[in-house]
Amino acid sequence: MEDVIRRYACAAGRVQGVGFRMFVRQQAVMNDVTGWVMNMSDGTVTMELQGAASAVEAAFEAMRAGNYFIRVERLDVEERGPVSGERDFSIKY
Repeated sequence: MEDVIRRYACAAGRVQGVGFRMFVRQQAVMNDVTGWVMNMSDGTVTMELQGAASAVEAAFEAMRAGNYFIRVERLDVEERGPVSGERDFSIKY
């Protein structure tokens, strides 16, 4: 079993008004990742993802790939310490 990791990330590009937060949540749920995602006033989207390293990286890879509407031009990722007791992935407002 893989160790649980937590990563903070900030996504820039075409990431607001295109369903990016729901896309991130969908990737998190599909990869059994917990955490949160939130739009920022500067047009970026920040998030924290927690789970197995391979699952967190799979979610980030999907974000980098984007889709017809979403285009991530920059994804800055930083290491964080895991949070105990977190059970789901939420969209913050």
